[in-house]
Amino acid sequence: MESIPYLALISALAALALASYFFTTVKAAPAGNDRMVFLMTEIQKGAKAFLRQEYTWVSFFVIAMVILLAIVIAPLASVAYIIGAILSASAGYIGMTVATMANARTTEAAKEGPAKALPVAYRGGAVMGFSVAGLALLGLMFVYLLFVTWLEVDDAFEIVTAYGLGASSIALFSRVGGGIYTKAADVGADLVGKVEAGIPEDDPRNPATIADNVGDNVGDVAGMGADLFESYAGSIIAPVALTAFAVGATATEATLTDFDGVNVLGQLMFPMAIALVGMVASILGSFLVKGGDSTDSKALSHALHRGTNVAMGLTIIGTIGMSYWIFDSATGNPIGLAISVIGGLIVGWALGKTAEFYTSDHFAPVKKIAAQSETGPATTVLSGISAGMVSVAASVILVLAGIGIAYWGGEETLGNGIYGIAVAAIGMLATTGAVVSVDAYGPIADNAGGIAEMAELDPSVREVTDALDSLGNTTAAIAKGFAVGSAALTALALFKSFELAVQQAGGSLTLNVGEVDVFIGLFLGAGLPFLFAALTIDAVGRAATAMIEEVRRQFREVPGLREGKEGVTPDSARCVAISTEASLKEMIIPGSLAVVVPLVVGFIDIDALGGLLAGALVTGFALAIFMANAGGAWDNAKKYIEAGAHGGKGSDPHKAAVVGDTVGDPFKDTSGPAMNILLKVMTIVSLVFASAFV
Repeated sequence: MESIPYLALISALAALALASYFFTTVKAAPAGNDRMVFLMTEIQKGAKAFLRQEYTWVSFFVIAMVILLAIVIAPLASVAYIIGAILSASAGYIGMTVATMANARTTEAAKEGPAKALPVAYRGGAVMGFSVAGLALLGLMFVYLLFVTWLEVDDAFEIVTAYGLGASSIALFSRVGGGIYTKAADVGADLVGKVEAGIPEDDPRNPATIADNVGDNVGDVAGMGADLFESYAGSIIAPVALTAFAVGATATEATLTDFDGVNVLGQLMFPMAIALVGMVASILGSFLVKGGDSTDSKALSHALHRGTNVAMGLTIIGTIGMSYWIFDSATGNPIGLAISVIGGLIVGWALGKTAEFYTSDHFAPVKKIAAQSETGPATTVLSGISAGMVSVAASVILVLAGIGIAYWGGEETLGNGIYGIAVAAIGMLATTGAVVSVDAYGPIADNAGGIAEMAELDPSVREVTDALDSLGNTTAAIAKGFAVGSAALTALALFKSFELAVQQAGGSLTLNVGEVDVFIGLFLGAGLPFLFAALTIDAVGRAATAMIEEVRRQFREVPGLREGKEGVTPDSARCVAISTEASLKEMIIPGSLAVVVPLVVGFIDIDALGGLLAGALVTGFALAIFMANAGGAWDNAKKYIEAGAHGGKGSDPHKAAVVGDTVGDPFKDTSGPAMNILLKVMTIVSLVFASAFV
């Protein structure tokens, strides 16, 4: 059993080897003509420049946290924090690098049809997927082995949680900064280009198109990668920390095989075993994704999700085997814990399918929004808000069902059933490599369509890339469903670990809402996600305003630009600079909230902090689901009309749908995705600093 961390580490290395192989195959594919290569290079330059500046800004925050951890907790906690931060940033950078290389290659492959284009886009996304999963698991297993197994540091488990805090810090700023960048460019390009100028999306005359395509990579690839890195690492840390703090274990005590009749070592190893099984299953499933000749979205969806579905099936089989290997009837409930994990996996899948129902143009909600566009932007917006809100109810029911099943499965463990909920979150994210591969595919397909338009290729190429891109919107919504569902379960497990850590440090945590400090904290926490959402949406609005004014200025002042006169090109670099400067400046306040607020409240009143975490978890989860699904529904309603429904491109319903899409852009790609990170960052900050609060 003690070999599990080593086996998990080897599986992480195998995932990184697979990412390297896919990188080589994508790089070997032809990138197209000179114009396509030029556009690809401009997107690469803009994306890399943004990430360099973003990481420079974030490094100051990381240094401050390193100093704080070293002084308040332990110097070694700073080491784990730095490892988590560096690996999270690296995963985002690697994924963004290959995505900006795969876009033109997907466009070139689209000339031969979807059978050639889909594998190129998927493999580009798979580099991201397996880099995220591989680096997250590799770093976590190294930190665990170093501090728990090899050095046997007394505060080893507190130090291990700092790894998750490092990953969370990068994820939060990457999601917020990248989300502001991409949506400022997207909104500016759409409103001035499509609505005011009446030109197609990604038209080479539009100065904001390069910035828009850069944004797809820094927000939906680098930001999303850091997000899922943090989610994956946090889901493994939560049950490990819960077990350790329940026992009050130092590193040497963690080798106990029995505590009050419970297999402690088994509970520590089980999360890593599930991660191992999921990683191997994802690797095997990745080789089954192959494109067909049809551009029908159902056929493409089946081809793309084949690998994920196989990975899920293999994970279920492997989980049952691991449960019976690690636990027996004397020291645990193997079938109960297996059901907890499988239940989490199924609920994650069901959340994704719920998101697909509310965001795909094959189903009634999106078609209803498109029909409402007949009567203008107001009814379009109202219909999208309604669809997003209704989707919250279905998602809440699914999560509650998963919590109930997982709690029952983990009743005979340390943590009083919460351990079962914690491992259910790993079930949701066990196949992270496969899920992120499919998610990162979306921005590559989107960029491929942009390059096809800007390079003025045959319309048949754009038809193929549009089919791939439409599917990408749905895959993104599905991945967000997995992420936010796991966030709710992981945050609950981390919250219980926080309570145990407070007790271990000699304090106590009261969560009686009749106590005024808990009640104040509850309301403060309930309002915090709304403030966070408002700040990020407002940031997109301000940045988009600057972008709109610049695009209008160029159309107005550059002779022949709007008419498409030969030799007249827009100043795309200026638009890239506007999005970069605005997003970096705007990300600081909302990004800092998640760390500063729990620290301030915790040092004032720890019971108020408990209330704050509970309030934020409930409202933050609901807001995240609402924003992600409403935004995805508006986007696909626009694409549904662009495909020919309700008058098609250029019609009044189309203009109304574009307005709905621009409202939904910061919902689905800025505020919504960052919400689940907000929940976990606040909880893990509270856990890491629990002893200091006491």
